Amino acid sequence: MTPPLFDAVIHAPGRLQICAILSSVDEAEFALLRDRLKVSDSVLSKHLKQLEDAGYIKLAKTPVDGRSRTWASLTPVGKKAFAAHVAELNRLAALTG
Repeated sequence: MTPPLFDAVIHAPGRLQICAILSSVDEAEFALLRDRLKVSDSVLSKHLKQLEDAGYIKLAKTPVDGRSRTWASLTPVGKKAFAAHVAELNRLAALTG
């Protein structure tokens, strides 16, 4: 059996959820991600920073009603890495059937 070829950056549950959410939209606002993951601002910030450092997401700050809002989107590299990670999960799931 071939050992799993997981992407270590994406594999953590929080980052996997972030990538899954971002894969279905053009971009998502920080508060939406925080609320969907049910984590604190600091935990989400750490996950986003790791994904950004890997080149998997792009963060943009825009002013809305006098406040700065942070938006996240998957980069082309991030989309490819997420698709490969999901394909590996599917490959492993198929082995158990």
